[in-house]
Amino acid sequence: MKKTFLLFLIFGISQMYSQSVLGKWKTIDDKTNQAKSIVEIYESNGKIYGKIIEIFNEARRDNTCTKCEGADKNKPVLGLVIIKGLSKDGDEYSGGKILDPESGSHYKCMIKTVGKEKLEVRGYMGISLIGRSQTWIRIK
Repeated sequence: MKKTFLLFLIFGISQMYSQSVLGKWKTIDDKTNQAKSIVEIYESNGKIYGKIIEIFNEARRDNTCTKCEGADKNKPVLGLVIIKGLSKDGDEYSGGKILDPESGSHYKCMIKTVGKEKLEVRGYMGISLIGRSQTWIRIK
């Protein structure tokens, strides 16, 4: 009985300190340092996904993904799933893709929490040294 209680206690404490990537995040453009949108990150069938649920620039709210290919071609950017199929790998999530709706390009993706309120999002080609990173801010 004491061992079982101790295991539950250790598990509970470890869960308090590991931050979840799930939730709503304000995206910050790495080039302009301006807030662009809110992305909701969610889990489906054991994989992590993220979709755009708000766009701050009113002139861009009705944009479609004209440069996208396949099923995303000409879909509204608002509501578009831009992070697809990430799996937990230690402290980060990787193994999926991220879509840049402005260019229509897909990149390998890695995300991880930084503290409680920040999410590091990295899109890259080939090896992770060649790519771009953004820091998103958690929405409470």
